[in-house]
Amino acid sequence: METVLIESQTEIEKIFHSQQKNKSTVGSSTVRERIEKLKKLHAALLQFQADLEASMYADFKKHPTEVVLTEIFAVQTELKHVIKHLKSWMRPQKVATPITLLGTSSAIYAQPKGVVLIISPWNFPINLTLCPLVSAVAAGNCVMIKPSEITPHTSAILKKMIESVFEPSEVAVLEGNQDVAAQLLDLPFNHIFFTGSPAIGKIVMQAAAKNLTSVTLELGGKSPVVVDETADLEEAAGKIVMGKYLNSGQICISPDYLFVHESRKDDLIKAISQKIESFYGLKDQQINNPDYARIVNNRHFERVKTMLDDAVLQGASIAYGGKSDSNQNYISPTLLTGVHSDMRVLKEEIFGPLLPILSYQKLENVIEIINNGEKPLALYIFSKNSKNQEKIIAETRSGGICINDCLLHFLNNNLPFGGDNNSGIGKSHGKFGFDSFSNAKAVLQQHTRFSAMKLLLPPYTPRVQKLTNLLLKWF
Repeated sequence: METVLIESQTEIEKIFHSQQKNKSTVGSSTVRERIEKLKKLHAALLQFQADLEASMYADFKKHPTEVVLTEIFAVQTELKHVIKHLKSWMRPQKVATPITLLGTSSAIYAQPKGVVLIISPWNFPINLTLCPLVSAVAAGNCVMIKPSEITPHTSAILKKMIESVFEPSEVAVLEGNQDVAAQLLDLPFNHIFFTGSPAIGKIVMQAAAKNLTSVTLELGGKSPVVVDETADLEEAAGKIVMGKYLNSGQICISPDYLFVHESRKDDLIKAISQKIESFYGLKDQQINNPDYARIVNNRHFERVKTMLDDAVLQGASIAYGGKSDSNQNYISPTLLTGVHSDMRVLKEEIFGPLLPILSYQKLENVIEIINNGEKPLALYIFSKNSKNQEKIIAETRSGGICINDCLLHFLNNNLPFGGDNNSGIGKSHGKFGFDSFSNAKAVLQQHTRFSAMKLLLPPYTPRVQKLTNLLLKWF
């Protein structure tokens, strides 16, 4: 396959225009042709698996098993789900006909948006590049991809892998820094799919508005955990540790801060501390544990370390962990107590292995605090009390909720994944991702020469007025 080298804005525009010319051909592809492309992508994913695992270790020191579980497996399940269901998704969806339109039939056709841009993040560079690509290809689009420059080893392998499957006039990967991203955002794409921070999401949306380009924004925010007085603490602790310290906390749906009923606080902290050590070893050994990933680079290390220092300076206590090594971009799994709203750890999305813990007496107070902030991407509830579960579901607003677990809603391709307002716009995964990259075209067909609307055409005689009033009354 041809290798695409991005050297200038001219080259970027050349690829964009080649995709513009090709979009009608790609958009007219059959379900069989699209499934064949997805199968080739799946084969390439397996072919390049070892290279992807090595690149993730180079970028993150991430264990190959974690790469398989959080990256390769997630893409594979997305591919299999889409391949299985694509035929039904592409079929025109018939809709009911109201009696006032008797004699007609209507259907919704899913048609590709055209040439789309995917801007993917560094925290899960394989998963969060390829899953949107699967949706875009399934919907019949041409795609330009800007992976993160923060994970250069993985971006390079992704580029090589994708070029082994697609010609650049259909799918092209454009490596580079924020200047390349800015050049891409100047182009009149038909849709932009961005995964990243709310701050950059606003820049993307502003750029898209210039061309009236639709967007899907997968953002983040502060995803809370609520552990009530009925929760199974042993079970909750293990799942919270998995959700929080996987990828060293660099997950958009990672538990960001935790509320625990005051009667269970000490027991929960003890249980979480024990689970950390069962996963990653004793405190002094965790820095050498190959199962625990690093902060992606020194800039992000300093950001998280500054949050930790700010909390301690303002009176927070380190209930567990707190160790760091700037040479390795390492921050140990850390629990913080005595936190308050003036601290950065409760103001900003942490995106690292710090877990602030607050106690509560009344669930209403927890709900008020959550609702006073931006809507989170995820919310986690640990409780055996169905009334408490339903109360939190009904009275809070978030992109998604997990009850008695963490992160797993991301892996169900039958569920929409995405946020609300500050945590995101639009949904992805499965049919929801296919819909994001499609235009739902309404088609109505008149089957008879007679139409009831003819009875209501001008001139507006008393008879027409009477029929109009009957229309309002009975229909």
